[in-house]
Amino acid sequence: MPISEETVTFFNRTVTEYDPAEPVTLSDDIVYRLSLDYEDEQTMPELIEEFLGRIDKTQLTALIIGAWSDESDVSSASLVETLVQHAGELPNLRALFIGDMTYEEREISWIVQSDLTPLLSAFPQLEELRVRGTDSLVFQPFTHAKLRTLTIESGGLPSSVAEALAASTMPALAHLELWLGTEGYGFSGDVALYQKLVAKLRTPTLEYLGLRNAEIADALAVWLAGYELVGCLKTLDLSLGTLGDVGAEALFNSPYVPKLQTLDLEHHYISEEWQEKLKSLPITVDLSDPQDEEEDDGDRYVAVSE
Repeated sequence: MPISEETVTFFNRTVTEYDPAEPVTLSDDIVYRLSLDYEDEQTMPELIEEFLGRIDKTQLTALIIGAWSDESDVSSASLVETLVQHAGELPNLRALFIGDMTYEEREISWIVQSDLTPLLSAFPQLEELRVRGTDSLVFQPFTHAKLRTLTIESGGLPSSVAEALAASTMPALAHLELWLGTEGYGFSGDVALYQKLVAKLRTPTLEYLGLRNAEIADALAVWLAGYELVGCLKTLDLSLGTLGDVGAEALFNSPYVPKLQTLDLEHHYISEEWQEKLKSLPITVDLSDPQDEEEDDGDRYVAVSE
């Protein structure tokens, strides 16, 4: 399942495509998306400069960066540098999405990122950072006092990124969402790594934990079923992965899962028997998009890989 739908909302705002020919009006209801078409001669740094030149930069609170080049090997480094250069003029920037592309613009495994740590250093008021694509993605261990939502979407999350996050500090974190993916597209790591990561990043404010799109979904579920943190969450999200009956049984028998509000298992390989048992839990359980292992030649696939 490639990412085919454009982002409609971000930071609780409606996404609006920036059009140089149209007036630009900042408001709390919309967030602008800057993106280049294949025929555009501009670079993304030039487009960012143009956009910032048309607004009151002190009023910009959220921004989305879409496709930045039609060249497959161009990374996000130059646009990150441009944003950092303007950081002093953007004191109220609170939300960034880097890499908002559908598969028609760029498959998720083809999105070339860079070291995004400078963004976190440059924007201390940032509350949400969303990243799509992990080719060449780097984070250095960091501390960020205001970040509440961190989302990294990928077809394969490298262990180097997970290790860096596990060495970081985000005391205000309320939403942690990682798409682990599959080894064939860059995933490396194991349950022990994510045990370390979650133990380090858990906060009293954490309400949502998503370890999504994971080929190790069963093993994650077995661990989380016995993890007391789960009882403190509102939502546990193991969707888009390869969860089967082993994980389903562990979640059903967990003393902590019934304390959730929502258990999201969309896209799964759970038998009808265990689906019915999970539906009997006193919480909302999303079991949509069931997969058939036999139809997949006895294999299981994550929803988003290439």
